[in-house]
Amino acid sequence: MLVTLTAILMMLVLLVLGTPMVAALLAAVAFNFVASGQWGMMVPQTMVSGVSQFTLIALPLFVLAGVIMNAGGISGRLFDFARSLVGWMRGGLAQVNVLTSMFFGGMIGSSTADLAGSGSILIPAMKREGYSSELAASVSASSSGIGPLIPPSSPMILYSAVTGTSLGALFIAGLIPGLLLGGAFMIAIAYLARRRNWVRHGDFSVNEIMRAGSRASLAFGTPLIIVGGLVLGVFTPSEGGAFAVVYAILLSVLIYRTLDLKGLYRAFVAALQMTGELLIIVSLSFALGSSLSSAQVPQAMADMVEIFTIGDSMFARLLVLMILAIIAGMFLDPLIPVLVPVILPTLLIFEVDLLHFGTLMVMAVVIGQLTPPLAIALIITARIAETDQLKIFVANMPFFLLIIAFTLLLMAVPSLATWLPSVIGK
Repeated sequence: MLVTLTAILMMLVLLVLGTPMVAALLAAVAFNFVASGQWGMMVPQTMVSGVSQFTLIALPLFVLAGVIMNAGGISGRLFDFARSLVGWMRGGLAQVNVLTSMFFGGMIGSSTADLAGSGSILIPAMKREGYSSELAASVSASSSGIGPLIPPSSPMILYSAVTGTSLGALFIAGLIPGLLLGGAFMIAIAYLARRRNWVRHGDFSVNEIMRAGSRASLAFGTPLIIVGGLVLGVFTPSEGGAFAVVYAILLSVLIYRTLDLKGLYRAFVAALQMTGELLIIVSLSFALGSSLSSAQVPQAMADMVEIFTIGDSMFARLLVLMILAIIAGMFLDPLIPVLVPVILPTLLIFEVDLLHFGTLMVMAVVIGQLTPPLAIALIITARIAETDQLKIFVANMPFFLLIIAFTLLLMAVPSLATWLPSVIGK
């Protein structure tokens, strides 16, 4: 166990020093292999086995669909529609920011892709209308966390591959929490806007809603295809990813004509780079997780959870596990393929509902992306807003505390995640 724990410590030190995730994870796996004297073929066999799961086919497909829609300017149409709906309110552009993230997240399922697409439009727009750089960046960073909850969701695809939980059920499980979190953000913004006397911009116009809605209507075909197909049982999540790719190409290249063949080629290259690096991380994580299991680390972790748990409370156990996940998320990106293989045996020992815990892990990912030292969401928004990450973190505190409170609510009320899949029969 000492060798394996040393490997984990080495990986964390390398990450703190700024080493790329792939290199840090590779160093940890190599050190553990050499120091423990494991059979030479075990590591590559475990890596290949980890990425050979059918569920992972959905990952590159949804990533590609999101990249194509981003490159095709879909985010601009969604922004216009969201602005026509809520832009006239006090603090309207902040509300538009949240609503756009809900729309866009339901098409690409990645908070970083949401920030790259909608954030590059919304942050400059908010700055032009008088919002501070820090506030514009903080709203964008926090609202981007809605995307991974609403299907399709890249973190949930990874979670399904690691745990074997039904991907269709996970997609459906995130729908209600995603909508509730988005609604909570909009209520919080309405309160802050009234308290801080944010000005109104524009007037409510039915004609503008109709115009912007007609321009964006075809873009909503993607979530309808995915969610509708899963609910009706027309196709699997992987087949839904293929449909999403074809639909994104038709929309961007043939209908809107905002993407030419060169742009489409660049989108394929970008998607290949993103998924290639991610799948390498997944495969290395499976190898490290196997080593940890062999070293009895999960059992030791289960004993630790029992020590810090008061009574026989599932909520207390979930709280300890989530604190561990959030701390890990401050250093690891992506979090799920690295951490979940380690804690999965512990989850099984305590008979944790894996469907419910999947939504909690997505929330841990969201919190980790907003928390230094890694805080990838703050890094991206700081570059767009041209301001300091620490200032964004301070400005983001009301929304950050709201996310923490929502996570505690989701822990206490598992039916928020499990009810809809049980009704649909997923």
